[in-house]
Amino acid sequence: MSSKGFVLLEDGARFEGTLCGSASGSVGEVVFTTAMGGYQESVTDPSFAGQVLAFTAPHVGNYGVSAAAMESDRIHVRGVVMRAAENDSDAPTAAEGWLDWLASSDVPAITDVDTRALVKHLRSRGAMRGGIFAADQGEAAQLIAAEPPMDGQNLASSVGPSELVRHGESNSGPRIAAIDTGIKMSIVRQLVERGVRLDLHPCDVTAERLLADDPDAVFLANGPGDPAALDGVVETIRQVLGKKPVFGICLGHQLCCRALGLETFKLPFGHRGVNHPVKDLRSGRIEITSQNHGFAVAAPDGGLRVETDDPIRWQTDFGAAELSHVNLYDRTVEGLTLLDVPGSTVQYHPEAGPGPHDARHLFDEFVETIAQGGN
Repeated sequence: MSSKGFVLLEDGARFEGTLCGSASGSVGEVVFTTAMGGYQESVTDPSFAGQVLAFTAPHVGNYGVSAAAMESDRIHVRGVVMRAAENDSDAPTAAEGWLDWLASSDVPAITDVDTRALVKHLRSRGAMRGGIFAADQGEAAQLIAAEPPMDGQNLASSVGPSELVRHGESNSGPRIAAIDTGIKMSIVRQLVERGVRLDLHPCDVTAERLLADDPDAVFLANGPGDPAALDGVVETIRQVLGKKPVFGICLGHQLCCRALGLETFKLPFGHRGVNHPVKDLRSGRIEITSQNHGFAVAAPDGGLRVETDDPIRWQTDFGAAELSHVNLYDRTVEGLTLLDVPGSTVQYHPEAGPGPHDARHLFDEFVETIAQGGN
Protein backbone atom coordinates (compact mmCIF):
# COMPACT_ATOMS: atom_id res chain seq x y z
CA MET A 1 0.00 0.00 0.00
CA SER A 2 2.77 2.44 -0.95
CA SER A 3 1.64 3.43 -4.45
CA LYS A 4 0.35 6.99 -4.60
CA GLY A 5 -2.87 7.81 -6.39
CA PHE A 6 -5.66 10.35 -6.51
CA VAL A 7 -9.38 10.88 -6.93
CA LEU A 8 -10.21 13.29 -9.75
CA LEU A 9 -13.67 14.79 -10.36
CA GLU A 10 -14.99 16.13 -13.63
CA ASP A 11 -14.84 19.72 -12.35
CA GLY A 12 -11.09 19.36 -11.77
CA ALA A 13 -11.15 18.82 -8.00
CA ARG A 14 -8.36 16.42 -6.98
CA PHE A 15 -7.86 14.48 -3.75
CA GLU A 16 -4.58 12.66 -3.07
CA GLY A 17 -4.32 9.23 -1.48
CA THR A 18 -2.73 5.80 -1.45
CA LEU A 19 -3.91 3.07 -3.81
CA CYS A 20 -5.13 -0.21 -2.36
CA GLY A 21 -7.34 -3.02 -3.60
CA SER A 22 -6.92 -3.67 -7.31
CA ALA A 23 -4.14 -1.90 -9.17
CA SER A 24 -6.47 -0.91 -12.02
CA GLY A 25 -8.16 2.48 -12.22
CA SER A 26 -11.88 3.25 -12.33
CA VAL A 27 -14.33 5.83 -13.64
CA GLY A 28 -17.97 6.36 -12.71
CA GLU A 29 -20.33 8.66 -10.84
CA VAL A 30 -18.65 9.57 -7.53
CA VAL A 31 -21.12 9.37 -4.63
CA PHE A 32 -20.91 8.98 -0.86
CA THR A 33 -22.63 7.01 1.89
CA THR A 34 -22.99 8.14 5.49
CA ALA A 35 -23.32 4.58 6.83
CA MET A 36 -20.83 3.77 9.60
CA GLY A 37 -20.90 0.03 8.92
CA GLY A 38 -22.11 -2.44 6.34
CA TYR A 39 -19.34 -1.69 3.88
CA GLN A 40 -19.54 -5.14 2.29
CA GLU A 41 -23.32 -4.92 1.94
CA SER A 42 -22.92 -1.50 0.31
CA VAL A 43 -20.42 -2.48 -2.36
CA THR A 44 -22.41 -5.61 -3.29
CA ASP A 45 -25.71 -3.70 -3.56
CA PRO A 46 -26.61 -3.64 -7.28
CA SER A 47 -27.99 -0.12 -6.82
CA PHE A 48 -24.36 1.11 -6.71
CA ALA A 49 -23.60 -0.15 -10.22
CA GLY A 50 -21.74 2.45 -12.27
CA GLN A 51 -20.59 4.40 -9.21
CA VAL A 52 -17.39 5.08 -7.28
CA LEU A 53 -18.34 4.97 -3.60
CA ALA A 54 -16.78 7.18 -0.94
CA PHE A 55 -17.33 6.28 2.73
CA THR A 56 -17.75 9.08 5.25
CA ALA A 57 -16.92 6.77 8.16
CA PRO A 58 -13.14 7.07 8.67
CA HIS A 59 -12.27 3.42 9.37
CA VAL A 60 -13.53 0.92 6.78
CA GLY A 61 -12.69 -2.78 6.79
CA ASN A 62 -12.12 -3.38 10.48
CA TYR A 63 -14.27 -6.51 10.73
CA GLY A 64 -13.38 -8.20 7.44
CA VAL A 65 -15.78 -9.75 4.94
CA SER A 66 -17.99 -12.84 4.96
CA ALA A 67 -20.36 -14.71 2.66
CA ALA A 68 -23.32 -13.84 4.91
CA ALA A 69 -22.91 -10.12 4.21
CA MET A 70 -23.24 -10.39 0.42
CA GLU A 71 -26.24 -8.55 -1.06
CA SER A 72 -25.66 -10.09 -4.50
CA ASP A 73 -23.23 -12.43 -6.20
CA ARG A 74 -20.52 -9.81 -6.78
CA ILE A 75 -19.22 -6.30 -6.13
CA HIS A 76 -21.08 -3.68 -8.16
CA VAL A 77 -19.24 -0.45 -7.30
CA ARG A 78 -16.51 0.61 -9.70
CA GLY A 79 -14.23 1.85 -6.95
CA VAL A 80 -13.97 2.54 -3.21
CA VAL A 81 -12.67 5.73 -1.56
CA MET A 82 -11.70 5.72 2.15
CA ARG A 83 -9.99 7.78 4.82
CA ALA A 84 -8.38 4.92 6.72
CA ALA A 85 -8.75 1.48 5.16
CA GLU A 86 -8.31 -1.61 7.33
CA ASN A 87 -7.59 -5.20 6.32
CA ASP A 88 -8.48 -7.05 9.53
CA SER A 89 -9.65 -10.65 9.21
CA ASP A 90 -9.68 -11.75 12.86
CA ALA A 91 -13.33 -10.88 13.58
CA PRO A 92 -15.41 -13.97 14.50
CA THR A 93 -17.41 -13.78 11.26
CA ALA A 94 -14.57 -12.77 8.94
CA ALA A 95 -13.48 -15.10 6.16
CA GLU A 96 -11.07 -12.65 4.52
CA GLY A 97 -9.63 -9.17 4.88
CA TRP A 98 -11.47 -6.29 3.24
CA LEU A 99 -8.57 -5.07 1.10
CA ASP A 100 -7.54 -8.61 0.15
CA TRP A 101 -11.10 -9.20 -1.02
CA LEU A 102 -11.23 -5.97 -3.05
CA ALA A 103 -7.92 -6.87 -4.70
CA SER A 104 -8.97 -10.44 -5.51
CA SER A 105 -12.24 -9.07 -6.92
CA ASP A 106 -10.28 -6.61 -9.11
CA VAL A 107 -11.95 -3.57 -7.53
CA PRO A 108 -9.90 -0.34 -7.39
CA ALA A 109 -9.66 1.37 -4.02
CA ILE A 110 -7.84 4.28 -2.45
CA THR A 111 -7.18 5.22 1.18
CA ASP A 112 -5.60 8.18 3.04
CA VAL A 113 -8.03 10.46 1.20
CA ASP A 114 -9.46 13.54 2.90
CA THR A 115 -12.97 12.14 2.54
CA ARG A 116 -14.43 14.97 4.60
CA ALA A 117 -13.24 17.49 2.00
CA LEU A 118 -14.40 15.23 -0.84
CA VAL A 119 -17.89 14.82 0.60
CA LYS A 120 -18.24 18.52 1.37
CA HIS A 121 -17.34 19.18 -2.26
CA LEU A 122 -19.95 16.70 -3.53
CA ARG A 123 -22.59 18.14 -1.22
CA SER A 124 -22.00 21.65 -2.57
CA ARG A 125 -21.42 20.77 -6.23
CA GLY A 126 -23.46 17.57 -6.54
CA ALA A 127 -22.54 14.01 -7.44
CA MET A 128 -20.47 13.98 -10.61
CA ARG A 129 -18.29 11.81 -12.79
CA GLY A 130 -14.82 11.01 -11.54
CA GLY A 131 -12.45 8.18 -10.80
CA ILE A 132 -9.51 6.64 -8.97
CA PHE A 133 -6.17 6.92 -10.75
CA ALA A 134 -2.49 6.19 -10.34
CA ALA A 135 -0.29 9.21 -9.67
CA ASP A 136 1.19 9.17 -13.18
CA GLN A 137 -2.08 8.72 -15.08
CA GLY A 138 -2.11 11.74 -17.36
CA GLU A 139 -5.24 10.87 -19.32
CA ALA A 140 -7.50 10.83 -16.25
CA ALA A 141 -9.49 13.89 -17.32
CA GLN A 142 -10.12 12.41 -20.77
CA LEU A 143 -11.33 9.13 -19.27
CA ILE A 144 -13.77 11.01 -17.05
CA ALA A 145 -15.04 13.10 -19.96
CA ALA A 146 -15.70 9.92 -21.96
CA GLU A 147 -17.85 8.43 -19.18
CA PRO A 148 -21.60 8.97 -19.80
CA PRO A 149 -23.49 10.84 -17.06
CA MET A 150 -25.89 8.91 -14.84
CA ASP A 151 -28.88 10.73 -16.33
CA GLY A 152 -30.38 8.53 -19.03
CA GLN A 153 -28.42 5.38 -18.13
CA ASN A 154 -30.17 2.00 -18.11
CA LEU A 155 -28.03 -0.01 -15.71
CA ALA A 156 -30.76 -2.32 -14.40
CA SER A 157 -30.52 -4.66 -17.37
CA SER A 158 -26.87 -5.36 -16.53
CA VAL A 159 -27.41 -6.40 -12.90
CA GLY A 160 -30.62 -8.48 -12.94
CA PRO A 161 -31.05 -12.16 -13.89
CA SER A 162 -31.32 -13.30 -17.50
CA GLU A 163 -33.95 -15.91 -16.64
CA LEU A 164 -36.56 -16.66 -13.98
CA VAL A 165 -35.19 -17.47 -10.49
CA ARG A 166 -37.48 -18.89 -7.81
CA HIS A 167 -37.05 -18.59 -4.03
CA GLY A 168 -39.08 -20.10 -1.19
CA GLU A 169 -40.72 -22.84 -3.25
CA SER A 170 -41.20 -24.94 -0.11
CA ASN A 171 -43.25 -22.15 1.47
CA SER A 172 -47.03 -22.16 1.46
CA GLY A 173 -47.61 -18.42 1.43
CA PRO A 174 -48.53 -16.09 -1.40
CA ARG A 175 -46.71 -16.19 -4.72
CA ILE A 176 -45.13 -12.87 -5.60
CA ALA A 177 -43.77 -12.04 -9.03
CA ALA A 178 -40.88 -9.57 -8.83
CA ILE A 179 -39.30 -7.54 -11.61
CA ASP A 180 -35.63 -7.94 -10.73
CA THR A 181 -33.91 -4.68 -11.60
CA GLY A 182 -31.16 -5.42 -9.07
CA ILE A 183 -32.84 -6.85 -5.98
CA LYS A 184 -30.84 -7.15 -2.75
CA MET A 185 -30.63 -10.53 -1.03
CA SER A 186 -31.85 -8.89 2.20
CA ILE A 187 -35.16 -8.19 0.46
CA VAL A 188 -35.36 -11.77 -0.78
CA ARG A 189 -34.72 -13.07 2.75
CA GLN A 190 -37.30 -10.76 4.34
CA LEU A 191 -40.01 -11.95 1.96
CA VAL A 192 -39.11 -15.65 2.10
CA GLU A 193 -38.98 -15.55 5.91
CA ARG A 194 -42.61 -14.41 5.80
CA GLY A 195 -43.65 -17.50 3.86
CA VAL A 196 -43.61 -15.93 0.42
CA ARG A 197 -42.88 -17.85 -2.77
CA LEU A 198 -40.84 -15.31 -4.68
CA ASP A 199 -40.27 -15.40 -8.45
CA LEU A 200 -37.54 -13.08 -9.74
CA HIS A 201 -38.13 -12.17 -13.38
CA PRO A 202 -35.62 -10.41 -15.68
CA CYS A 203 -36.30 -6.71 -16.01
CA ASP A 204 -37.34 -7.15 -19.65
CA VAL A 205 -40.17 -9.51 -18.66
CA THR A 206 -43.49 -8.89 -20.40
CA ALA A 207 -46.69 -8.29 -18.48
CA GLU A 208 -48.11 -11.49 -19.96
CA ARG A 209 -45.22 -13.56 -18.59
CA LEU A 210 -45.28 -11.74 -15.27
CA LEU A 211 -48.96 -12.66 -14.81
CA ALA A 212 -48.78 -16.12 -16.40
CA ASP A 213 -48.38 -17.96 -13.07
CA ASP A 214 -51.28 -15.98 -11.55
CA PRO A 215 -49.21 -14.40 -8.76
CA ASP A 216 -50.93 -12.92 -5.74
CA ALA A 217 -48.98 -9.67 -6.10
CA VAL A 218 -46.18 -7.96 -8.02
CA PHE A 219 -43.04 -6.61 -6.35
CA LEU A 220 -40.85 -3.88 -7.87
CA ALA A 221 -37.26 -4.06 -6.66
CA ASN A 222 -34.43 -1.62 -6.11
CA GLY A 223 -31.73 -1.12 -8.70
CA PRO A 224 -29.28 1.30 -10.34
CA GLY A 225 -29.51 4.02 -12.95
CA ASP A 226 -32.11 6.49 -14.15
CA PRO A 227 -35.77 5.38 -13.91
CA ALA A 228 -36.51 7.55 -16.96
CA ALA A 229 -34.32 5.18 -19.02
CA LEU A 230 -36.53 2.16 -18.27
CA ASP A 231 -39.58 2.83 -20.41
CA GLY A 232 -40.02 -0.87 -21.16
CA VAL A 233 -40.30 -1.72 -17.46
CA VAL A 234 -42.65 1.22 -16.93
CA GLU A 235 -44.94 -0.02 -19.69
CA THR A 236 -44.97 -3.52 -18.14
CA ILE A 237 -45.99 -2.02 -14.80
CA ARG A 238 -48.77 -0.03 -16.50
CA GLN A 239 -50.18 -3.28 -17.84
CA VAL A 240 -50.11 -4.84 -14.35
CA LEU A 241 -51.53 -1.98 -12.26
CA GLY A 242 -55.13 -2.68 -11.32
CA LYS A 243 -54.78 -6.38 -12.06
CA LYS A 244 -52.60 -7.32 -9.07
CA PRO A 245 -51.48 -5.55 -5.88
CA VAL A 246 -48.16 -3.80 -6.50
CA PHE A 247 -45.46 -2.90 -3.95
CA GLY A 248 -42.32 -0.98 -4.93
CA ILE A 249 -39.06 -0.18 -3.14
CA CYS A 250 -36.48 2.45 -4.17
CA LEU A 251 -36.10 2.22 -7.98
CA GLY A 252 -39.32 0.18 -7.93
CA HIS A 253 -41.04 3.13 -6.24
CA GLN A 254 -39.78 5.48 -8.95
CA LEU A 255 -40.78 3.11 -11.77
CA CYS A 256 -44.26 2.60 -10.33
CA CYS A 257 -44.70 6.36 -10.06
CA ARG A 258 -43.63 6.84 -13.67
CA ALA A 259 -46.14 4.14 -14.65
CA LEU A 260 -48.79 6.24 -12.89
CA GLY A 261 -47.81 9.20 -15.07
CA LEU A 262 -45.71 11.02 -12.45
CA GLU A 263 -42.28 12.57 -13.00
CA THR A 264 -38.88 11.74 -11.52
CA PHE A 265 -35.80 13.95 -11.18
CA LYS A 266 -32.14 13.59 -10.23
CA LEU A 267 -31.20 14.61 -6.69
CA PRO A 268 -28.12 16.83 -6.29
CA PHE A 269 -26.10 14.22 -4.39
CA GLY A 270 -28.62 11.51 -3.58
CA HIS A 271 -29.65 9.76 -0.38
CA ARG A 272 -27.15 7.09 0.65
CA GLY A 273 -26.78 5.99 4.25
CA VAL A 274 -28.61 4.42 7.18
CA ASN A 275 -29.57 7.49 9.21
CA HIS A 276 -32.27 9.17 7.11
CA PRO A 277 -35.38 10.25 9.06
CA VAL A 278 -38.68 9.60 7.29
CA LYS A 279 -42.11 10.54 8.62
CA ASP A 280 -44.90 8.03 8.13
CA LEU A 281 -47.88 10.32 7.60
CA ARG A 282 -50.31 7.50 8.36
CA SER A 283 -49.09 6.96 11.92
CA GLY A 284 -47.11 10.13 12.61
CA ARG A 285 -44.07 8.03 13.52
CA ILE A 286 -40.53 8.99 12.55
CA GLU A 287 -38.47 6.07 11.29
CA ILE A 288 -34.71 6.06 10.77
CA THR A 289 -34.20 4.45 7.41
CA SER A 290 -31.61 2.94 5.09
CA GLN A 291 -31.44 4.66 1.70
CA ASN A 292 -29.53 4.33 -1.56
CA HIS A 293 -30.82 6.30 -4.53
CA GLY A 294 -29.95 9.25 -6.72
CA PHE A 295 -33.40 10.01 -8.15
CA ALA A 296 -36.73 10.99 -6.59
CA VAL A 297 -40.40 11.54 -7.47
CA ALA A 298 -41.72 15.05 -8.02
CA ALA A 299 -44.37 16.45 -5.68
CA PRO A 300 -48.00 16.79 -6.84
CA ASP A 301 -47.44 20.43 -7.82
CA GLY A 302 -44.43 19.42 -9.91
CA GLY A 303 -41.97 20.82 -7.38
CA LEU A 304 -39.07 18.98 -5.79
CA ARG A 305 -40.21 19.35 -2.16
CA VAL A 306 -43.30 18.62 -0.09
CA GLU A 307 -43.72 21.47 2.37
CA THR A 308 -46.55 19.92 4.41
CA ASP A 309 -47.10 16.82 6.51
CA ASP A 310 -50.64 16.48 5.20
CA PRO A 311 -51.37 13.40 3.04
CA ILE A 312 -51.63 15.39 -0.19
CA ARG A 313 -52.73 13.66 -3.37
CA TRP A 314 -51.77 13.22 -7.00
CA GLN A 315 -54.29 12.59 -9.74
CA THR A 316 -52.72 9.83 -11.82
CA ASP A 317 -53.51 7.72 -14.87
CA PHE A 318 -54.81 5.08 -12.44
CA GLY A 319 -56.80 7.26 -10.08
CA ALA A 320 -55.75 9.04 -6.90
CA ALA A 321 -52.47 8.45 -5.08
CA GLU A 322 -51.83 9.75 -1.58
CA LEU A 323 -48.51 10.80 -0.03
CA SER A 324 -47.67 8.35 2.76
CA HIS A 325 -44.05 9.17 3.66
CA VAL A 326 -41.85 12.27 3.49
CA ASN A 327 -38.08 12.71 3.98
CA LEU A 328 -37.33 15.03 6.90
CA TYR A 329 -33.89 15.98 5.56
CA ASP A 330 -34.98 17.59 2.30
CA ARG A 331 -38.80 17.13 2.21
CA THR A 332 -38.73 14.84 -0.81
CA VAL A 333 -41.38 12.20 -1.52
CA GLU A 334 -40.60 8.91 0.27
CA GLY A 335 -43.74 6.88 -0.41
CA LEU A 336 -47.29 6.86 -1.61
CA THR A 337 -50.43 4.75 -1.44
CA LEU A 338 -52.67 4.11 -4.43
CA LEU A 339 -56.32 4.71 -3.60
CA ASP A 340 -58.18 3.39 -6.66
CA VAL A 341 -56.02 0.35 -7.49
CA PRO A 342 -54.18 -1.83 -4.93
CA GLY A 343 -50.61 -0.68 -4.46
CA SER A 344 -48.07 1.27 -2.43
CA THR A 345 -44.43 2.30 -2.64
CA VAL A 346 -41.58 3.55 -0.48
CA GLN A 347 -38.38 5.24 -1.61
CA TYR A 348 -36.19 3.78 1.15
CA HIS A 349 -35.05 0.24 2.09
CA PRO A 350 -37.18 -1.33 4.85
CA GLU A 351 -35.04 -4.49 4.72
CA ALA A 352 -31.98 -2.45 5.86
CA GLY A 353 -28.85 -4.49 5.02
CA PRO A 354 -27.15 -2.45 6.35
CA GLY A 355 -29.19 -0.20 8.58
CA PRO A 356 -31.85 0.05 11.29
CA HIS A 357 -34.88 -2.24 11.31
CA ASP A 358 -37.44 0.49 12.00
CA ALA A 359 -39.33 -0.09 8.75
CA ARG A 360 -39.31 -3.88 8.41
CA HIS A 361 -42.97 -3.87 9.43
CA LEU A 362 -43.71 -2.80 5.85
CA PHE A 363 -43.02 -6.35 4.68
CA ASP A 364 -45.57 -7.61 7.21
CA GLU A 365 -48.09 -5.05 5.95
CA PHE A 366 -47.44 -6.09 2.34
CA VAL A 367 -48.02 -9.78 3.06
CA GLU A 368 -51.10 -9.00 5.18
CA THR A 369 -52.50 -6.85 2.37
CA ILE A 370 -52.11 -9.75 -0.05
CA ALA A 371 -53.89 -12.06 2.39
CA GLN A 372 -56.79 -9.57 2.49
CA GLY A 373 -57.11 -9.64 -1.27
CA GLY A 374 -55.05 -6.53 -1.96
CA ASN A 375 -57.32 -4.07 -0.17
